[in-house]
Amino acid sequence: MLKQHRELSMSIHRTIENNEEAGSRPRKTYQSFVAAVGGHHELNFIKKDVKNVSEQEDANEFGKYLLRMKEKNQNFFFELELEEDQSIKLTFWADARSRAAFEYFGDVISFDTTYNTKRYNLVCGSFVGVNHHGQSTLLGCSLMKNEEVESFKWLFQCWLRCMGGNAPKGFLTDQCASMKRALEACMPTTIHRWCIWHIMKKIPSKLNWYKGHADIEQEMSQVVFNSHSKDSFDWNWNDFLLNFGLMENKWLSDLYEDRHIWVPIYLDHHFWAGMRSTQRSESMHSFFNKFITRNSSLIQFVKQYDNCLRSREQAERESDAADFHTVIPCATKFSIEAQFQDVYTHQKFREVQAQFRGKANCITRLTNSALGYSVYEVGEQVSSSIFNKFVVTYDSVAAEVKCQCLLFESRGILCRHALSVLSFEQVSQVSPRYILERWSKKVKRRHTHIKSSHDEPLMEPRSKRFDQLVFRLQNICEFASESEELTAILHRAYDNVMAEMESLKAKRKGTSSLSHEDANLESVNELQSPPRIRTRERPKNRLGSKLDKHIANATKKKKTKVLSEVKVMFFKFVVIEFIFLVNSLANM
Repeated sequence: MLKQHRELSMSIHRTIENNEEAGSRPRKTYQSFVAAVGGHHELNFIKKDVKNVSEQEDANEFGKYLLRMKEKNQNFFFELELEEDQSIKLTFWADARSRAAFEYFGDVISFDTTYNTKRYNLVCGSFVGVNHHGQSTLLGCSLMKNEEVESFKWLFQCWLRCMGGNAPKGFLTDQCASMKRALEACMPTTIHRWCIWHIMKKIPSKLNWYKGHADIEQEMSQVVFNSHSKDSFDWNWNDFLLNFGLMENKWLSDLYEDRHIWVPIYLDHHFWAGMRSTQRSESMHSFFNKFITRNSSLIQFVKQYDNCLRSREQAERESDAADFHTVIPCATKFSIEAQFQDVYTHQKFREVQAQFRGKANCITRLTNSALGYSVYEVGEQVSSSIFNKFVVTYDSVAAEVKCQCLLFESRGILCRHALSVLSFEQVSQVSPRYILERWSKKVKRRHTHIKSSHDEPLMEPRSKRFDQLVFRLQNICEFASESEELTAILHRAYDNVMAEMESLKAKRKGTSSLSHEDANLESVNELQSPPRIRTRERPKNRLGSKLDKHIANATKKKKTKVLSEVKVMFFKFVVIEFIFLVNSLANM
């Protein structure tokens, strides 16, 4: 069929849109049209036309979504960068609640780009923080066509504008060279940290051909996680390379050169809210995978992102309510524990309690003391025969305690070693500097009064008119198809209405009318979807829809009562004319 002879009516467009919303692929939608009319030859369009409409509407609906969110709340933020063909190259958005939450939880950010939307091969980047309950909180989302330096620069600058120009203190990513260069350019004062989990999981693939690679992995983990000073790490690392003959290994040499951005002892002097990996971001992406398939559209993706926002909001609200209405009893008689019980959220107080319980495995020994400044050695029994030793200092004048393990500095939780020394010193109250507002349940945070974005699609006026007409007129068609006499009545009414509408349309020719709604929504109608990526395999799990069931039922022979052949012929004829009528009415 030649392109100039192919045409998709308003009713076809609306059906495609509804099926896309339900999760049905264009191929299934086209099959439903074929089943409805009795064969391919009855259609004046082909399967490719349905696919093109689906993808065109996808980009338009994504743009309309962004506009709707902005209209609902002016603090909703989004930016788009397009290719020359008007397809999406880069986009970022964050709702009002996320922007307000950044004020409290934007000190440390995990950013990850391991999720791919598959259909258009757009990379998803999520900015994730940690709230006062230790829960992940979303602080913006992006889609990128590539992972080049300039793309990351655009994104990070956009995100900073969204958050009022305030860069986080810490930024956690994977080992992406482009990301590293972009961060250095956009956030020069921010401490960049590589995900240690990504590095450690590469050990088998990088060192598998060495003899005793299992021992290598275990020893490397010991060096990385149990070196409590920079000097000791350097010594232990050198011994590790010598013992296993790895002095010439380039991967390990490169890692050592970059040790300041992944080894804990080089980074844990700074606050990281307990994060050492990007798995918080990846857990958000696993949420998407539960609901998004290889063929899911952009609008389906953003709706699931909205669902993720709402689930995070609900989890925080439930935890806030539990903090307000319930109390976790203290596990010890130590009065310092009661200080944290009074201020900290339940989840953070449980972490404090774990340190109080761990204090029972510690042996404290004073090694030096002068003018109120004492140095202790705390031995922690980690197994029946292994003790880890930590140096803890206590300044009685400044009421300051510091441990070599750096748990408080990196997580904001006093460690068991420091608590052992405080107990030894018979300290009954800790300085307020050790009770962080960051984990407090008593702080009134502005973002809790803002709801996360929730989309209720607003149809274009023409689509809205069309659906209203379909709803009112479909009963007429069904009723008229019951007899030739009733059908003739509808035909006469149809001819009269068409003549009246054509006359009115002729008078209006040359003039145009555009509503405020039209102007806002149609401003994104030129937006194009990125080129679709061909997929080789069918997804294992696919979003279901009622349409699939209808198609399956249409191909089965059922023992049910059917319309007579004449009645079916009349019904089809009326429906075809009805579609023309509705299209004309919608255009008025």
